Formats: sequence, C-alpha cells, structure tokens
Amino acid sequence: MTTATEPTYRPVFQDLWCASDLGPHRPCGGTYEWYDADTLPPLEPARFDGGFGWLGGTGPVLPELAGHLDAVAAELAGAGIVLPAEFTAFQTGATSYQSLDAVSATACWTDVSSPIPSPVEPGAFLVRFLRDQQDCVHWYLYLRPTGEAFVVASPLDLADAPEWDEPGVPVDWFGAIARCASSFEEFAFRFWVENRLWCALHGYGEESMDDELTGYLAHYERG
Repeated sequence: MTTATEPTYRPVFQDLWCASDLGPHRPCGGTYEWYDADTLPPLEPARFDGGFGWLGGTGPVLPELAGHLDAVAAELAGAGIVLPAEFTAFQTGATSYQSLDAVSATACWTDVSSPIPSPVEPGAFLVRFLRDQQDCVHWYLYLRPTGEAFVVASPLDLADAPEWDEPGVPVDWFGAIARCASSFEEFAFRFWVENRLWCALHGYGEESMDDELTGYLAHYERG
C-alpha cells in the first residue's frame, strides 16, 4: 500500500553531464556537449557534507537572498517538500552565492525560480538555479516528496513549459531532461572545477592549474 508521501511513479532519467570542452582532453562539438556520466572523473561522496569546504564555506547569510529562498521554501512546503539545507546555505551565503557565475566560461548566471511542477512526475517539483546566458541549457534542483533531491539539466526553460507544446507534437520530456548530479553540492563542485579548468587550459583570465585541477584532468590523461 502506498502512502501520501510515496510516489506511484518514478521516471528514470538519462545520466548525462552538460558542459564545454576540456581542451584536447575532452572535445566538444559546440558550446556544450552532453557527456555520459560514466566517462567523468569520479568524485568522493564523503567530501560533500553540505559545508562547501572546497569553496571556503558559504559565508554569512545575506538577508535579501534569504527572503527569496524563504518564499520558495514556503511554496514547496505546501506540497510537502523541503528544500535541501545545502542548497539554501549556498544560495543565501555571501561567499557562495554567484560563485558559479564567477567561474563560468560560458557566462552562466544564477537565477533561482519559483517551484515548477515536474512535467513527468506527479508530486515532484523543480527549482531552476542556473542558466546559460543564451538559454542553451538550464540547471534545476529536482525535488521529490520523499525528500530525494538531485540536479537535472535541460535545454528547455521548464518554467515556460506550455510554450513547447505544439499542437499535435508532444514534447519528448525524457529526451529533454537529464540527471547530472546526485546532489547540489556535487554539481556545484564539478561545475566549479571544470569551468576553472577550461579557463586554465585556454589561457583565459588569470586562472592557473592547481592540485585540484591537475588531479581532475589526470582522469582524461590516463585515457
């Protein structure tokens, strides 16, 4: 017997990472490519404890940001869903907020949306938190009533989903949404590393190779 908090249907998303090239080590056919998750450098799960130590922490909470997140959280609470503490800490912290924008090689920017009902799973919601400057890709926190939360990516702005429903042409949602990280902190770390690595490899800005970047790149150099 199912309860009110147990979904009767859980879609299985394809596991893909949407990103740019890493120089000659990982080619890319355009601005972005969708890479199979099993080809990526493995990450150590124990490192992601919600503290964002690799970033130097999240810093003090900024009241103006906390107010927006409180509104998002209140709307989700009505559906029995709680925002992950790590997501709230990151998006309201003076150190962490817009830290992904700062390293993005493709000018992605933070844009935390109101909750968006999942187009494929009743009772689940998405919250967009990052988008490409030309809307080539959007990243969302995917939230289930069970408390499960992970990150998905899509070329579609799911907040405007109805505009994609052309008469007689149903949207292939499963082809348009990919799971790219099992937690928000895992996503943030990989995005932070890869974009800094792109800049270092291409001589962009003042980014240079450090142990973190060298260790990540070694996965590709080993073939």
